[in-house]
This record gives sequence, structure tokens and C-alpha cells, in this order.
Amino acid sequence: MTARDGPQDRYKAVWLIFFILGLGTLLPWNFFMTARQYFIDRLADPKNTSCLSNQTSVGTASNLSYLQSMFDNFMTLCSMVPLLIFTCLNSFIHQRIPQQIRISGSLVAIGLVFLITAVMVKVTMEPLPFFVFTMVSIIFINSFGAVLQGSLFGLAGLLPASYTAPIMSGQGLAGIFAALAMIISISIGAQQPESYIGYFTTACVAIVLAIFSYFLLPRMDFFRYYSMKDKTEYRVYNAELETKRDLIKKDEPNGMEQNNSKVIPVHSPDEKPSVVSIFKKLWVMAVSVCLVFTVTIGVFPSITAKVSTSLGKENKWGLYFIPVSCFLIFNVFDWTGRSLTALFTWPGKDSCLLPVMVVLRVIFIPLFMLCNVQPRNHLPVIFSHDAWYIIFMIFFSISSGYLASLCMCFGPKKVLAHEAETAGAVMAFFLTLGLALGAAISFLFQILI
Repeated sequence: MTARDGPQDRYKAVWLIFFILGLGTLLPWNFFMTARQYFIDRLADPKNTSCLSNQTSVGTASNLSYLQSMFDNFMTLCSMVPLLIFTCLNSFIHQRIPQQIRISGSLVAIGLVFLITAVMVKVTMEPLPFFVFTMVSIIFINSFGAVLQGSLFGLAGLLPASYTAPIMSGQGLAGIFAALAMIISISIGAQQPESYIGYFTTACVAIVLAIFSYFLLPRMDFFRYYSMKDKTEYRVYNAELETKRDLIKKDEPNGMEQNNSKVIPVHSPDEKPSVVSIFKKLWVMAVSVCLVFTVTIGVFPSITAKVSTSLGKENKWGLYFIPVSCFLIFNVFDWTGRSLTALFTWPGKDSCLLPVMVVLRVIFIPLFMLCNVQPRNHLPVIFSHDAWYIIFMIFFSISSGYLASLCMCFGPKKVLAHEAETAGAVMAFFLTLGLALGAAISFLFQILI
């Protein structure tokens, strides 16, 4: 290996760290959503606790209090709004707040929220205060999660294009864990509130693992090489590092003084890339990833989770149909699509075929709307059999994961090296914008059905 080629990622350690960080980004929130029934149960009106034991996640509106019936709406509002706002802010503040503070600080903050949430399982509270506490927790999780996600994509933008893929893959795997947790919950029946402590503490463990992994990054020679703004700076760093080691070994008196020496940066600190100029270079990738998630969230899960099995709800398959056919299949194939970009990246970043493929995914909207979605008032059911729904879900999810991951990988590679971190933050903003737009238009799709 020559100095020109740069160091290699030994044992794929850096790739694995980014995978763990991607997993740690979404796993806590996915476990939070998986515990939805816990929050619904605790929001029951104390006057109607006698019917609490008979409530399920599909209970009728008459059995639910106002806070219970509005929980999903407020949860969506309190998650999407701060997610969009703080992702936008991160596109600008990342140049003023050090990367270490943004990433490690966000992980610690999310970990503390989940630790407090775990403790609150054993604390008795009235429904209204508990509702407010839960919504504030959701706001905090998604605010820090937005900064964390944007910062991670910005950091990955400094490395080769393939190092955005492990973040996307890790996030996809987090969804699989959540779907499996949902299926296990159904299989073992109703859970006691105390059992949800395991959900939240598991999220805390994942966050601790992510923090530990992040602090290992600067020790990786491969990461240092690409994260420094100029390869000359990397060579200066390594030369000084070797000098320090030699001085320490020889126990020379001036060794400690040498330890305080600093690397002279090659780039001027005033050289800050313009967000607008960067957007002009990568707008195709940014709009593409936005459209991918607009289509995905527009029908999943608001439409797809309301499809009824053609085999009847009385049997066991009726109980597992949505958890398996909707959530598990989506997350498995979405993760598969995200992971495929680690093997190949087709079409290329300058190919016109990529945005065309993104636009073609719009066809999944009418396909799912014409499945056996219940209730419905306007559109007929064309694809009533479960097999059609499962086939659509497989292609829908694998295309979502693959095309989104491809766009996120290519975006930072459309700009200069010193603009890559800002480009990654801009791409993360448009990803989040797609989530918000998809959530908004999902209401329109439900009305049309």
C-alpha cells in the first residue's frame, strides 16, 4: 500500500461502526413505537379501568378515552415536526457546533430520555400528566435524533460512497427488530406494564453500544485519513504521532511538550461551503430521496396496515396477517434493498435512469389503494387476494430501501471533498422532508379510498 492509495479499512471495522451507529439511530424510536399499547393502556380513564383488561390495539373508539384515541395523531405530530425542523437546523449549525458534540451529545440525550421512560414504568401518574410527559419525550427523541441522523450522514459523506450504505442498512435492521418484537408480543398475549421495562432498557443498551463504537472511530487509521480535510494534513498528523511515540519511548524531557503540539490545518477555517451552492450540485439526488420517502410513507403504514386478509380474520393468519405481511416483510426487504448498495451501485450517480426509477415508484400508490383496504367508500377492490398484496409489498419495500440508500450514497459524491459533510446534512434534510410530506398526503389517500 502506498501513501497515495491511503490506508485500508482493516476487518471492515469502520464499516461495522457506521452500521452500529445506523442501528442506534432508529432502534430506540422503533422500540418506542413498538411499545404503543403500553402508552395506550396507561392513558385509560381511571373511571373506566374495569374495561382496560379487555382493550386491545384494535379496540373501538367507544372503549377509548379522548387521550387514547388521539395518541397516534399527537405522536405523529410530535415526531415529524421536530424531526423536520431540527434536520433543517442541522444543515446550518453543523458548521458551528463540533461534530463530536452533535453526535455523542445526541446519543447521550436520547439514552437519558429512554432511561427516564424505563423508570416511569414503575411510577403511577394520572393520564393527562403521563400524556404530556410522553409527548415531550417524543419531541426530545426526534429532535436529537434529527441532529444525530444528519450528523452521521454528513460524517459518512467524508468517506467513500459505500460508507453511507451501512448507516442505511443499520436503520433498516432496526425496523426488523421492531416488527419481530410486535409479533412476539402477539404470540405471548397481553403483557404486564412492568415487562415494557425490557423494551426501554434494550434501547438504552443499543445507545451505549453506539456511543462506544463512535469513540472508537478516531482510533481507526482509515477513518482519520478520509475525515481530515486534506491528505497532507493526515501525513503531518502521522509524522507528528510517530515523533511523539519516539520521544515518549526515549523518555526525553521535552516529550511532554511535544504532546501539546497541534496539527496545522491546511484549509482555512473561514472556508465554509454554501448550502445553496451545494444544493445546486446535488438537487437531483436530494429531490429523488425526498420522493422515495414521500411515496413510501404516503402508503406505509397508513394504507398498507388497513388491508384485510382474503382468508378471513377468524383464523390465526388473520391475527398475524398485518404484522407479518405488512411490517415484517416491509422491514426485511427494505433492509435487503439498503444492504444491496454495499455490493453494487447501479445505476451510476450521473445516470438519468436513477431519477426515472424513483418516479416510477409512484405506481405503488394506486396498486395498494386497489388492494383489500377496509373500510373503503369510493374505489373498487381489484387485487383482493393476499398474494397480490404480498408481491406488491416485496417490490415496494426493496425498491424503497435500495433507491433511498443509493441516493444517500451518491449525494455527497456530487460535490467537492470539503463540501461532503454539508452535502450529507442537506441529503438528510430532504430525507426527513420526504417523511413529513408522505405523512401529510397519507390523509388524502385515505379519503380517496
